[in-house]
Amino acid sequence: MAYDIGWIIPRLRSPGVLWNCASSITVAVVGLFSKIIVDFLNKTTVYNREALQRAVRRPRDVPLLTVSNHHSCFDDPGLWGVLDVGTLTRYSRMRWSLAAHDICFTNALHSAFFALGKCVPVVRGAGVYQTAMDFCVDRLCGGEWVHIFPEGRVNVDKQRIRFKWGVGRLVMDSAAAGRAPLVLPVWHEGMDRVLPNVEPYRLRFRNHLYLAVGEPLPLSPLLDKLRSANASEEETRRVITERIQEELMKLRDHTHALIRRTCPPAAERLLDPPAPAAGPSTPAPLHNGKERAPPDLTKDKEL
Repeated sequence: MAYDIGWIIPRLRSPGVLWNCASSITVAVVGLFSKIIVDFLNKTTVYNREALQRAVRRPRDVPLLTVSNHHSCFDDPGLWGVLDVGTLTRYSRMRWSLAAHDICFTNALHSAFFALGKCVPVVRGAGVYQTAMDFCVDRLCGGEWVHIFPEGRVNVDKQRIRFKWGVGRLVMDSAAAGRAPLVLPVWHEGMDRVLPNVEPYRLRFRNHLYLAVGEPLPLSPLLDKLRSANASEEETRRVITERIQEELMKLRDHTHALIRRTCPPAAERLLDPPAPAAGPSTPAPLHNGKERAPPDLTKDKEL
């Protein structure tokens, strides 16, 4: 029987003094631990670090939505280990992060830890209008920072997969409330060597990580165009999501070019997708040279 997560979001909405104290400590400890892992026990190269610093220090009434690829279970909190200590230990500046309920919230202890760490349990397959998404829209409308992995899962094979439309809903609804978020793309390579996706699942050291921060995406013209065209909510979510995916893929190509140009030849091994696992599965059929999405992916049922 699955663990009941029904208490978590109500608690996050009305935390209380003791919860806030415990959460502040958890966020700071996890942030500092991540910094030790990525900055001291591994080597990290950050491209355009200033864009991330500017984003986290934005004016209080400006919401921030960061989006990134998902290669390892350590991506969050590992990514944020590149931030300065002052940010990592400041509860109000740190992100809220959507996390899979069936991985991070499987029992009382894990649920308490991740919830105290500002993680929000999302039920994959429950659609874009579930409670976790409502909560994140509210956080954005309050000028806070939300991080999402639009791929919706750890992309072990590092293949291009369609982004879930939940990211489009976050932008659409926060903009409709008058607070269009600052959308910042982040691409990283090497995190799956720090915490591999195969057993034994333990942190490893002396690896080289690469993190590239893009510039904020100019989505206001796109939102205005969709409003003037009276686009439906479904169409709006789809178009916004596709635009974000397009920009993140551009950042991916730019990151790979930077790694090849500025780093040792051995670093190129990070850019090669792992060999496919043996099994009966077959690749998706091609249509005009492009991968055709399975029929169920065209429906707005998943995040």
